[in-house]
This record gives sequence, structure tokens and C-alpha cells, in this order.
Amino acid sequence: MQKNGINWRFIRSHIFVFDATLAILVFLIMSIGIMTLYSAGMDFPGRVEGQIRNILVSFFIMWVMANIPPQTLMRFAIPIYSFGVALLIAVALFGLVKKGSRRWLHVGIDMQPSEMMKIATPLMLAWYFQKREGALRWRDFVIGAVILGIPLALIAKQPDLGTAMLVVAAGFTVVFLAGLSWKFLIFLTTAAAVLIPTVVWPMLHDYQRDRVLTMLDPNRDPLGKGFHIIQSTIAVGSGGLHGKGYMKGTQAHLEFIPEHTTDFIFAVFSEEFGFVGNLILVSLYFLLILRCLMIAANAPTLFARLMAGAVTMIFFTYAFVNMGMVIGIVPVVGVPLPFMSYGGTALVTLGMGLGIMMSVQRNRKLVQT
Repeated sequence: MQKNGINWRFIRSHIFVFDATLAILVFLIMSIGIMTLYSAGMDFPGRVEGQIRNILVSFFIMWVMANIPPQTLMRFAIPIYSFGVALLIAVALFGLVKKGSRRWLHVGIDMQPSEMMKIATPLMLAWYFQKREGALRWRDFVIGAVILGIPLALIAKQPDLGTAMLVVAAGFTVVFLAGLSWKFLIFLTTAAAVLIPTVVWPMLHDYQRDRVLTMLDPNRDPLGKGFHIIQSTIAVGSGGLHGKGYMKGTQAHLEFIPEHTTDFIFAVFSEEFGFVGNLILVSLYFLLILRCLMIAANAPTLFARLMAGAVTMIFFTYAFVNMGMVIGIVPVVGVPLPFMSYGGTALVTLGMGLGIMMSVQRNRKLVQT
């Protein structure tokens, strides 16, 4: 339908492609994030302006992904996954080393290829299981494990435990939703309980073992490796019921909380807004995850359902691991709080994930052929 030379049907179908519930929830979380970042970043000029630019880039990526139907996205699964693995191999061969980790490639700018594998790995797995739908055998799950294991091994070698956790969470969600037996899941859980202390623990780097031990007892090195957890838990606890008030948090403004605009921004928010503020924030994340689960449940194809489930797990893992490490129940692994922490790389990944969710919701009435 055209009116005054404007094709309103085109605008509705290609411009206004956002799921209203998802958009409102993310907008509220981002608004809280900008407000908290303004307080946390008082000594870091330009952080708020930079984050707004990051949000705009993420918004554009989300809009692009929302306009790509799941069946079209599926065609790019192999090239995207292959390109991502090739970049990870390039990192292993001649990547940049920063803070003891080889995670970056310099291509005009410094890029971290492992970030794209949070989406590329579940994309490839969802493509494979869609192709095998109705004819799954045990060997298909073995192939799925190989597809997941290749990027995981390359990322763990860098080492980057935080990204590896997110890739495992998203990839394993796809494998499980594809039809992995509960009996086999129980077997894997039991095997992990046996292998972690006997096989995995000796293979960890010294600093990774220190993070686990520090999580269990931060006071073993209160001025060193335990400083982050001790100060963040003090900030969270000192917020009390209603918090100290906006821009009145002492732990952040007196520089006791490290990385308080990025990984530990939740500690700043907790100190200033207390338990009531945390309850509101956690409720928003819960509603976001719930909405994503609803979209996944109503997806029109197995591929769309698997991708939506993987993205939902990415959002959940981001939030759970970040909040967990701030309050001391998860080792510090450098995972940002979704849509709140300062940084562009994570927002790009989150924007891609949101776009995929909105594409699945937009195409939910398609009939699989």
C-alpha cells in the first residue's frame, strides 16, 4: 500500500521488525546501564558517549539480523563457522598477546575472533541438526561434539575461559535441544564430576586455578588475587535494602572496585540501589529470558528453535556468570553484564543475538517445507 509516494508495507515489513516486548526490556536494561555507567565512569571521561555509540552500532546490527529470515541465515552457517575457525587458527599462529593471553588479531584494528564463535558455533550446530532432523543417530551427536570441540579447544588455548564458557553453554544447548538423551546427560554430568578434579584441574593454567581457589577463599590473598571479590562483595552488601543513593557509592568512587565500568558494574549498581534495585534488575533479566524462551518454543523450524534456544542461553550465561563473580559464587572470568557493562565487542554479539531472536519471532508463522 502506497500513500503520498511512501510504501508503508515495505516500511512495516523491513523497518519496524522488532519484537515489542524484547525491545522494551532491553531498552529498560540499557537505560539502567547508561545511568549506572554515568556514575561509575565519572573519572573516565567519554565512557557514556562511547557506550551510546556502541549501542547505536549494536542496534544497527540487530536491525540487519532481524531482517534476515532464519532459512536464509542457515545457508551461511558453514561459511561463517569456517571463517571463524580460520581466524582462531590465525590467532594461535600470529595473534597479539595482551596481559598474557593471545586472543587478538590486528587488521587495521584489534579484533577478537573468539567473540564471533558465540554465534557461529551454535549456528553451525543448528544447521547440522536441521539437516539430520528425523534421522538422528548417536554418531550425529558425536559429530556435534566435534563441531563444538574445535573452536572450544582453540579458544581454551588462548586462554579465554570466559568466552569458552559462553561457547560451551550455547553449543551444548543446541545439542541438548536437538534430542540428547537425559540418560546420556546424566552420564556426562557424572563423568564431569569425576574428570574435573582428576583430569581438568591439572590441565588448567596457574592463574585459572588461582581464580577458583580465590573464589572459595578470597582471604587467602586479600590484597592480591582476592581483592576484586572482597571489594565487590563489600559494595553489594553495603548497599543494604535501598542502597546508598545514586552517585553516592563509596566503593566505586574511591576506586576500591576494579573494572567498575565493565565487568564489575553490577557492584556499583548494587551499592547505589541496594536489594530493591537488584530485585528490579534481576526481574528485567528474568522477563528477558522468559520472552526468549517463548520465542524459541514458537519457532517454526528446528533450526530456528535451536538458534533461539542457544541465544537465550547466551543471555542467561552472561547475566548469571557476571552477577555470580561479583558476589563471589563464580570465578572471575571477565564476562560483562549484558546490555550494561561498557564495551563494544560484547554489545555486537548481544545485538546479533537479539536480531536472531526477532527474526525468529517475525517468521514464526512460516510453515516448514
